[in-house]
Amino acid sequence: MPDTSTSSHGAHNPDFHPDLRKVARYMPRQVVTPVTLPVIRMVTRLQGKRTPADVEELTLNSGVKVRLFRPTGVPVPAPALLWIHGGGYILGTAAQDDELCRRFARQLGITVASVDYRLAPESPYPTPVEDCYAALTWLARLPAVDPQRVAIGGASAGGGLAASLALLTRDRGELQPVAQLLVYPMIDDRTVERRGLDNPGHRLWNQASNRFGWSAYLGEADRDVAVPARREDLAGLPPAWIGVGTLDLFHDEDLAYAERLRAAGVPCQVEVVQGAFHGFDGVLPKADVSRAFFRSQCDTLRQAFTDRY
Repeated sequence: MPDTSTSSHGAHNPDFHPDLRKVARYMPRQVVTPVTLPVIRMVTRLQGKRTPADVEELTLNSGVKVRLFRPTGVPVPAPALLWIHGGGYILGTAAQDDELCRRFARQLGITVASVDYRLAPESPYPTPVEDCYAALTWLARLPAVDPQRVAIGGASAGGGLAASLALLTRDRGELQPVAQLLVYPMIDDRTVERRGLDNPGHRLWNQASNRFGWSAYLGEADRDVAVPARREDLAGLPPAWIGVGTLDLFHDEDLAYAERLRAAGVPCQVEVVQGAFHGFDGVLPKADVSRAFFRSQCDTLRQAFTDRY
C-alpha cells in the first residue's frame, strides 16, 4: 500500500485533484462547532421532512427510524446493505444519503436500509451503535432479504459506526455480514492528539471539529472498547473496503486500520484518492473521481454477495 501521508500532510499548497480543485477553493475547512451545531441540525432535519415516493420510512420496535430502498424486478430473497450516514457522531440524518442509497439499490439490485441512529452528545456511545445493530438484525429478517448476504457500510462517522458494528456482530455471533464498506471512516479518537495535522487542504472536517465530535460521542465510555482503532483483536471480521483521500484528516488513521485488519487476516481493499478532501464524493457526486470511487465500492459489494452465494 503506498504511503501517501508525507506528500499531503504538512504541505502548504494543497494539491487538489483536478476534478475537485475548483470547488475546493470555496469549501470551508470547518463547518461544525458547538455554536453552529443547533443551526446545522435544524437545516438537516428540514431536508428529511419530505419522504420521496420510492422511499419507505419505518419505525422499528426499538424506536429507531429506517429508510428503505427496494429494487424492482429482482428475484428475492436478494442481498442487502445497511447504510450508516456521516456527521461526526453529532449531526446528520438518514435522508441526507437518499440519492446514494438509491444508487446502491439500483446499481446492485439490492435492498438498502439507511438507519437514523440517535446522535451524540444526547445519546453517546453505545446508543448509536446499538441503534445500528437493531436496524441490521431487522434488515436481515426481512422476507425479501437473504440473511446470508447482508453488508454494512457508512461514510465518515457512519464508517466508524460500521466498523464498530462489524466488531459487535462478530462478538455477539448472531449475524455474519459479508462485507464492511468504510468510506473515509472516523475510526480513531487518538488523531485529535496528533500535532501537525492542520493541513490547509482539509475541508469540512478539521482537528477542532474532530475534537468536538469524539468528546461528544465517547462521553464516559471506555475508549478501548468504544473506538474501533483501539480494539486489540480484529480477527474474524468481515472483508473490508476502505477509501480515503490524501487531503482527508482521517487519511493516516484509515490506512493504519487497514494495515491492522490485514495483519489480523481480514481481507481489506484500500482505495486512496490523490488530492481528495473529506466528503468529496458527496460534494461532487458526478465528478469522474467520485464516480470511480463509488464504482469501486459497488465492485466490492458485488464480489462479496457473489462469493457468499
